[in-house]
Amino acid sequence: METFTQSEILFFVGLMVLTAIPVGFFAGLFGIGGGLISVPFLYYLFSSFGVDPSYIMHLAVGTSFSIIIPTSIVSVITHHKFKAVDFNVVKTYGGFVVLGVIFGTIFAASLNTKPLVLFFSIVLFILAFYLLFLKEKEKNIKLKMKTNSKIFFGFLSGFISAPMGIGGAVMNVPILKFFGYSINNAIGSAAAIGFLIALFGAIGFLITGTYLNVNLPLSIGFLNIPAFLIFIPITTFMASIGARTVHKINKKKISKYFGVFLFVIGSKFLYEYFKL
Repeated sequence: METFTQSEILFFVGLMVLTAIPVGFFAGLFGIGGGLISVPFLYYLFSSFGVDPSYIMHLAVGTSFSIIIPTSIVSVITHHKFKAVDFNVVKTYGGFVVLGVIFGTIFAASLNTKPLVLFFSIVLFILAFYLLFLKEKEKNIKLKMKTNSKIFFGFLSGFISAPMGIGGAVMNVPILKFFGYSINNAIGSAAAIGFLIALFGAIGFLITGTYLNVNLPLSIGFLNIPAFLIFIPITTFMASIGARTVHKINKKKISKYFGVFLFVIGSKFLYEYFKL
């Protein structure tokens, strides 16, 4: 960091500000924490700063989680105003998600950047195709999520979300839709679950980064402080706008938009994998 001129640092700060705007908007629109945008961006940013290649992805993921915490709070509050958050499923299902996050964080800390990038892209492709070919139920029939379903899907979504630095909506929106929730309720509830994922994910990457004694610029563990401070006010504001916007859009189209969005990001990261 010390080798960069003032103009170069201002340039990077400007990029953070510009990227934080769509990150926050899509966080509210799709019920995601914004990690699908912030992780790739932070990855490129930290690469430019000359961060140790072995830990670039870890720093991007950990920082993403810290950014998601306040963003998800704003998103949940807004969705709750539209009665789109089922706190019952959040309470009963969320505990197993948190357990998955803890194990997923440990798993991520044991890998280097390249396999984490591949993991990120593969999961996005699977979920993108699922959403693109998913047919919206004409009637919102709710199927009861039994305990074994909550354990399996909760742990799985938490475990997969942890190495990706995301709020888990890419897993939990499809899962909740599978059990008959409307897209709006699935997004609102996934946003609430995303808060739990982000909180425990950030703590996990803070601890693992400290335990591994990594020496990363302006960071504590795997959390970068400047990125956190710059993103927070912008993403929280834009998340509120995105969350209000989703309730004005044709809900049958939201899943398709989400799928296309994931496919584009997955393609970009797969390209990065082959460059490493």
